[in-house]
Amino acid sequence: MNINVRFRPEYLDFQRGIRVGNLEDSERITRILKLELEDRYQQPFVTERWGRGVFWQWIGFLPKANRTAKPVSSQVSFGCAKYFIMVDTGTPEFRCGMQVERGYLKAPPESRSCELRDDWDWHRLVQALHTKRPASGEISRLLWEGFRIHAGSWEAPAVFSHETWPGVAHLRRALEASPRNRWAGFQIYFPMSEQEVKVSTGIDLVESMVAVFSEVTPLMNSCMQIGLQPAG
Repeated sequence: MNINVRFRPEYLDFQRGIRVGNLEDSERITRILKLELEDRYQQPFVTERWGRGVFWQWIGFLPKANRTAKPVSSQVSFGCAKYFIMVDTGTPEFRCGMQVERGYLKAPPESRSCELRDDWDWHRLVQALHTKRPASGEISRLLWEGFRIHAGSWEAPAVFSHETWPGVAHLRRALEASPRNRWAGFQIYFPMSEQEVKVSTGIDLVESMVAVFSEVTPLMNSCMQIGLQPAG
């Protein structure tokens, strides 16, 4: 870790979300992870978020070069594979991993910018989900190591673990079955319970997030136009 880190476990609040407001830069997880990713891969990252005010529920980090490379969608982040962290206050659970969004196939009038386009990373993800492709082995490896998958609409996703994994063909069908008029996507993430977070130190948590990002990078690279390779 090449930067000063004063992040604390209580900034992952299982009732309100991820605390990002009213903090110093060395305490703010958005700043810490962005700088670490940019140092590791020697390229700029874009930070996205869902939430408002002091606490955010979901935060994403995507390589700017991959977004810029898109001929149609270079100004939006929906089409880009990304790292993410989130606090699921309903479970409750902290999640860290990668995400690819499909958006809508048939968007409501007010959300046309969220409709799937030809240059989104979603298409590469679906194409990669074949038994003989490297992505299949990467997914199996991650699930064996304790990762989980959410696939499909956010309201009613298919959920897979190592114990329930039916293979990439089933995953591909689950993604293709997502309702056209619902937001859909794919997440593979490592979960941590509230108790696991509480007994960790801040630096341990940050190092775990960075390690998870490294673990999912080969799969993320299979979905992107511009791949990530560690500097040096």
